Amino acid sequence: MNTAKPESIALFCLTPGGVALAERLQAAVPVTCFTSARLQKAGFQTFNGGFATALREAFTDFSAVVFIGAAGIAVRVLAPLVNDKFHDPAVIVIDERGQHVISLLSGHCGGGNALARQLAGVLGATPVITTATDVNELAALDMLALQLDAQMADFRQAVKTINQLLVSGKRVGLWCDAPWRDELACCDTRGFTSVENLSQLPALDALVCITTRCALPEFALPLFKLVPRRVVAGIGCRRDTSFARLSQLLHQQLQANGFDPLALRAIGSLTLKHDEAGLQQLAQRLNVPFTLFTPEMLRQHEHHFAASEFVRQTTGVGSVSGPAAWLMSQGQLVGETFREQGVTITLGVAHRC
Repeated sequence: MNTAKPESIALFCLTPGGVALAERLQAAVPVTCFTSARLQKAGFQTFNGGFATALREAFTDFSAVVFIGAAGIAVRVLAPLVNDKFHDPAVIVIDERGQHVISLLSGHCGGGNALARQLAGVLGATPVITTATDVNELAALDMLALQLDAQMADFRQAVKTINQLLVSGKRVGLWCDAPWRDELACCDTRGFTSVENLSQLPALDALVCITTRCALPEFALPLFKLVPRRVVAGIGCRRDTSFARLSQLLHQQLQANGFDPLALRAIGSLTLKHDEAGLQQLAQRLNVPFTLFTPEMLRQHEHHFAASEFVRQTTGVGSVSGPAAWLMSQGQLVGETFREQGVTITLGVAHRC
């Protein structure tokens, strides 16, 4: 999913009035402003290859695009690039008088609605939000996933189904596993029906369960599992260990500890492994960061784990997977360290700050 970052907002304006509005926004929000060579001012960049070309490049390169002008112009220029709301950047349109700030694309996952409200606040304008859940003052599954940094199998279809049920007035249950209830309390859950006990369900049309568990009871209604990304894996391995072996053993360890594979948040290892192809491929395939720690950083915590003198002579530290998992989870480890086929894996759980 794409989320708009303040440092990657591109703003386009075509008229003197647009430039004046852009200057007001630039003073309050970190934006990169683009205009024509005729209107260029200090702090503004000129269009590279013309307005349409520059706007399309920004659609690809920035997390959010703001256009001061007619909505029709933005639609016609960007239409060939539009993919879906889970990957497109937020697109905001502001009229030249600064009266309305329209969230045009990617209002939820792209952060368009939030950005429109922020810019409207700066200008004293009216934010124009058209997403069905927002206008009905309801939460949305895609926003809940964003707030929790959570994933779901067949996410696109799940979002469509659950959000449609919510705006249709259906009863969608929301149950949260104990470790994540404090985090859920900070999220928007309007319209969901709170479920306290899975063994005593109220009358529902569907149920969303927030959990990192790999298995849940079976229910006689549509069940959707939203999985917070909280599990970290410290991994040590022999040089040139294959991706296939690493993947098999990691999934085996996740399953042994009852974790859904979607719960994985990061993989960590030693800086010496920066070019380990199997680990790099593993992180890429699972779409998680590959975090590297120096021997000095790992040595601070290796006393918690069984050390290997061979590993110490080779790497400068007696244990890799355990200290790496410790650092990524602030010491919240789960289960025993796995050791097999020249691979060590230690799991931990990292709560969001």
